Amino acid sequence: MKSDPLRSHDAAMLVSAGRPGAAPGLPRRVGAWLLHELHEALPPTIFFFIGFNFIVLTTNLLVADYAAAVSTFMLATLGALVVGKAVMTANAMPFLKLFDRAPLILPILFKTAVYWVAVFFARLGERFVHFLIEGNHPGDFPAYLVSTFSWSRFVGVSLWILVLVLIYVTASEFSQLFGPAEMRRLLFRYRPSELQLDRRQRARELMRLNRLADEHDLDEFRDPRSEAHGELVEIVERLARTPRPKH
Repeated sequence: MKSDPLRSHDAAMLVSAGRPGAAPGLPRRVGAWLLHELHEALPPTIFFFIGFNFIVLTTNLLVADYAAAVSTFMLATLGALVVGKAVMTANAMPFLKLFDRAPLILPILFKTAVYWVAVFFARLGERFVHFLIEGNHPGDFPAYLVSTFSWSRFVGVSLWILVLVLIYVTASEFSQLFGPAEMRRLLFRYRPSELQLDRRQRARELMRLNRLADEHDLDEFRDPRSEAHGELVEIVERLARTPRPKH
């Protein structure tokens, strides 16, 4: 087989340029990784930033008559950063998708528990770092947790975090189920009168489709003579005929 001289010339140029260009490729990969991490961390960090600062605001308003401040907005912001990092760490765990094909309540509760445990230990780790910065010996930290540490405040904040994590995971699961674009349309563009009947019809058909996928394998769907193939075609036809809301 004859080689293409133009392609060979391009390949030679890539090889010759690849050696000195290996160094610029590393910053590009690092930059892409940083952008990806920022994109992953931004939604939970913004959500918990708003939630924590709202809790600080309302709590300080409740104790304003006593000339006391329970917390500050700076601490709430740092807490949001800690929670955002803990959520990212939990997302990297492969077992987090264990209940993704179960009824929606199971992945919501499971991920809420995982996130909350990750945040719990992340907050303890943050307290440990502050303990060391204050000049204490690491071996004294268990005694500090037993004798001096304010567990009542820590548990109170943890309960608020549990509620916020539950809200965040629920919203995240529904967003993944419908898609971010569809969620925006549902919240800001569609009218309830346009969606009420359409939503029920499409939900029923999608539930039938999900049950059908669980009961049959791919070869049955490919066989035009099979009952599964016929039912699949009927579901798709009903979904195609379902009236869609006007944009």
